[in-house]
Amino acid sequence: MTHDIRSQTVVIGCIVRISMSTSVQQSIRESLQRGFGSVLELPWSDIDPIVRKSQNPEHGDFQANGAMGLGKQNGLNPKVLAQKVVDETDFGNLVESAEVAGPGFINIRLTDEAVVSMLHMMDTCDLGIKPDKDMHPVAIDLCGVNVAKQLHVGHLRATIIGDTLARLYERFGRKVYRENHLGDWGLPIAMVLERLLSENINLDTLSLDDLNIAYKEAQLVAKDDVRGIRAANNLLAGPHRLAELEEQNGGALDAQSAAKKVLNSLQQGDKELLNNWQKLIDCTMRSVFTSLELLNVKIGPENNRGESFYRDKLGGIVEEFFDKGFAEEDDGAIVVRFEKRNRPMLIRKSDGGFLYATTDLAAIKFRTQELGADRVVYVVDARQRDHFKDLFDAASLMGWDKTTDGCPVELVHIPFGSVLGEDKKPLKTRSGSNVTLDSLLQEAVDRGTTEVMSRSKNPKSPTHNMSKEELETIGRQIGIGAIKYADLSNDLVRDYVFDMERMVAFDGNTGPYIQYACARITSLIKKGGVVDDDAIIILHEPKERELALQLLQYNNVLQDTVKHLEPHRLCTWLFELTETFNSFYQSCPVLKVECETVRASRLKLSELTRRVVVDGLDILGIESPNQM
Repeated sequence: MTHDIRSQTVVIGCIVRISMSTSVQQSIRESLQRGFGSVLELPWSDIDPIVRKSQNPEHGDFQANGAMGLGKQNGLNPKVLAQKVVDETDFGNLVESAEVAGPGFINIRLTDEAVVSMLHMMDTCDLGIKPDKDMHPVAIDLCGVNVAKQLHVGHLRATIIGDTLARLYERFGRKVYRENHLGDWGLPIAMVLERLLSENINLDTLSLDDLNIAYKEAQLVAKDDVRGIRAANNLLAGPHRLAELEEQNGGALDAQSAAKKVLNSLQQGDKELLNNWQKLIDCTMRSVFTSLELLNVKIGPENNRGESFYRDKLGGIVEEFFDKGFAEEDDGAIVVRFEKRNRPMLIRKSDGGFLYATTDLAAIKFRTQELGADRVVYVVDARQRDHFKDLFDAASLMGWDKTTDGCPVELVHIPFGSVLGEDKKPLKTRSGSNVTLDSLLQEAVDRGTTEVMSRSKNPKSPTHNMSKEELETIGRQIGIGAIKYADLSNDLVRDYVFDMERMVAFDGNTGPYIQYACARITSLIKKGGVVDDDAIIILHEPKERELALQLLQYNNVLQDTVKHLEPHRLCTWLFELTETFNSFYQSCPVLKVECETVRASRLKLSELTRRVVVDGLDILGIESPNQM
């Protein structure tokens, strides 16, 4: 098989001449914006030509559908408008043809020279991803651990979604503050501490299970039954029942009183109590960090900034609202009211105590005014929508929707749905309790390892001669990757069914499938030898061109994902990329092709694909095994 490579002189020259973003879709969009702007005599930056990847390669590489809507808005025939825009638009040497079809679609086909040129521009250490021009930091509220409680399946979503968004911003060069807003202060923690101390429990040898039991017992003991006494009186219950309820209630009130004394001592700075309180946090976080390390998320002690961090700021927050006239007293409590909303926001109770809302307001002020973040993202389940609506509106009243240098701040709540069991109800154990995160992760690792061990028994498998330790490492990577991909590949706000069998499958739209595809490309390149950095990519076959165009979407996909804060966009695209590569590999021999120039080109195209897949998986927090 021979190939005519005379066109390479044109390609090399084109590499020098073309100056554009590696986001080809953005380049086409901007050209069409100017074309529409010129024809309609409107500011081009406000126009959306609606550029999409073409569903049918025979019609072109991209399709622009903006003429339909813009034609109607401006009293013009969409097809006539589209033709005028095509005649007016200067695509430079990027586009081979732009043709109007149907009611006003613009079908666009790129020149092979431009595609090759942009691929070479993309073939850099950063894969052509340019840093965001906005250098303000981003704060992401994620994980949300409560001291003295075990991590459960709900923490899985808040943690991996938040970490993925953080990685995404970091990929664009942004400084990210991962804020693990610990529930480490207040009466519930004081109740646990009081109970442990009253029972002379050694806090230095405390396990998380011990701590979790103490938390539940403290909650139970301190639970009063005022309603029960009132109902018993109304129903003229007998004296024995009343005495029983009063005794129970008296014990609960005593427990509450003792806990309040402990909290007061903590608030007053009692050094011994604060030391013991820190032991509860340390006990909790040791277990948490073990789980988070297994989950491959970038959260450590430096990311802990809990309720206790803001405890000395709460009184000042309430005073600030008062001073600016945004807070008022209501039956001894302090509330913030909003126009056209019946519910007020309570920021101080009638007994002088503060609430979650007060702490969250202090956190917003700190993140925007002291850290200087111009985007604060809260990854918290969908049930908290009303809370964040009030929170963001209250922050805006105070002017915390701008940084100290005057930059507008975007406050974003990323709501997410529940993880469901096979019964389509929130995932629970057989006993009805919440599924712990540790048990979920261990099941994933076990299933991933079992799959890897089974495949390694095949003499033709690349893992056949691996040690048990090596296979277990791959099994862990696959199992954890399977859980994370299954979660992130769904629309975040929707519930999804936890199906481990489907998650660890090596086929279909799963994490292991993409990891396996990446490992196969790695093996292919290893067999092919050193990839020639100076090789010129050649696009002679349709599948080569299809793969090239898919790769050139990477920049745009990442920009789209960070714009909408929807990781499933990246997941879907990575699956499409691996599918496209498989089609390329089946149609275009890489190692067995006779022409050395074509062989070098296809190896380079394969290596670029591998690097993009590894990079994309890393943004999702998923590892890429070299062999599977």
